[in-house]
Amino acid sequence: MSKELPTRDENYSEWYNELVVKADLAEHSAVKGCMVIKPYGYAIWEKMQQALDKMFKDTGHSNAYFPLFIPKSFFSKEASHVEGFAKECAVVTHYRLKNAEDGSGVVVDETAKLDEELIVRPTSETIIWNTYRGWVQSYRDLPILINQWANVVRWEMRTRLFLRTTEFLWQEGHTAHATAQEAIIETEKMLDVYTDFAENWMAVPVIKGIKTANERFAGALETYCIEALMQDGKALQAGTSHFLGQNFAKAFDVKFANKEGKQDFVWATSWGVSTRLMGALVMTHSDDKGLVLPPKLAPFQVVIVPIYKNDEQFAQITEVVLKMKKAMEAKGISVKYDDRDHQRPGWKFAEYELKGVPVRIAIGGRDLENGTVEVARRDTMEKETLQQADIENKIEHLLEQIQTNLYQKALAMREMKTYIANTYDEFQQILEKTPGFVMAHWDGTSESEEKIKEETKATIRCIPLNNKLEEGVCIYSGKPSKQRVVFAKAY
Repeated sequence: MSKELPTRDENYSEWYNELVVKADLAEHSAVKGCMVIKPYGYAIWEKMQQALDKMFKDTGHSNAYFPLFIPKSFFSKEASHVEGFAKECAVVTHYRLKNAEDGSGVVVDETAKLDEELIVRPTSETIIWNTYRGWVQSYRDLPILINQWANVVRWEMRTRLFLRTTEFLWQEGHTAHATAQEAIIETEKMLDVYTDFAENWMAVPVIKGIKTANERFAGALETYCIEALMQDGKALQAGTSHFLGQNFAKAFDVKFANKEGKQDFVWATSWGVSTRLMGALVMTHSDDKGLVLPPKLAPFQVVIVPIYKNDEQFAQITEVVLKMKKAMEAKGISVKYDDRDHQRPGWKFAEYELKGVPVRIAIGGRDLENGTVEVARRDTMEKETLQQADIENKIEHLLEQIQTNLYQKALAMREMKTYIANTYDEFQQILEKTPGFVMAHWDGTSESEEKIKEETKATIRCIPLNNKLEEGVCIYSGKPSKQRVVFAKAY
């Protein structure tokens, strides 16, 4: 089995592309720009879904589903929204009626033009706010706290598995509130949920912040975000939460009678994360041998590989393994016993290294005699021999260690690749030679932001929340600045 990967130092982009395919996460489909998420990759996404879904429900949200197709006229109702998504929309203009003969015996497809063109969902604000109009009459109908798990389509010219595909999976929350303050509290609460998930489940440290006006979601008054740093020094936006104000309520005439009996427009939020998180997971932790998965999101946390000489020994090992497996599963640990007889143990070891299984246990004839097992952890590649007695508690503790270690390792990497730049020359050198997060002063103008982006391809990833204020001058314009912001090249 050929499992060799390019190294990250040789070609980080090729390393990522090949790893996603070789580790059986996903593959390109027959439809250009789209992907097939394979069972192993989808199992990770399901773990993400389950964790996030519980967090959403614990904060009072319910799931619903809205149509994939959105009337084109809906997009024109909110000007900045249509402008923001105009270049990414897939549009349905015709529908197929039937097969018919053209008179010469040839079968042709007849099509008819739709009365109104339909947009294939790039995001659901418009269809949802048109729906909410019928749901809201009074302050008693608020808040509405809805989440949707769905697929979306954004027409992309350059695609990469998980990071940027024409169709991808995500969740999108859409909430309606009686006051601006309630909506802002909701927006910030969901940013905290995303931060909790990224750091405590994905083991990915993130910076919480707000986007500049240039980078803000189309139709939002404020966009909050979490930004992660990948091993190659590029940033990846890991989640966004938007305060939409009353923009969509006004566009779709969603009013309510407040406690004083006066009519007012509803205040809105939207927030989402997508299968892009799969890319973040791969690029944050993995190494030149393959995937490295945090235990909380691994499809199975432990794999047990038997090493035996004959059927009798295999039966004895299996009896011991099944007892260990049952004890671990009682602790909530997911275990796979790989008893395939057509692959050698060394082949299996390589496969599970590639797939990033957090803990591998090997058990052979000598282990049977000594009451031991060999335990290998994927994050450090360290091996140790442990007694079989109380193995479930030892593995439970080890999985916790691995989860913590992956976060600390990623945090150390981010700190090592976070720089201070005081001049534009310094800023450019960092981006060229040692890319990462660059903390630099900015004068707050769109003009300077655009020029920096144009000249260096670096964008302002966010203005950190609770940012330390300090007097300085903009690296580009030399104008006064009161704080540093986070710049980086990004996926």
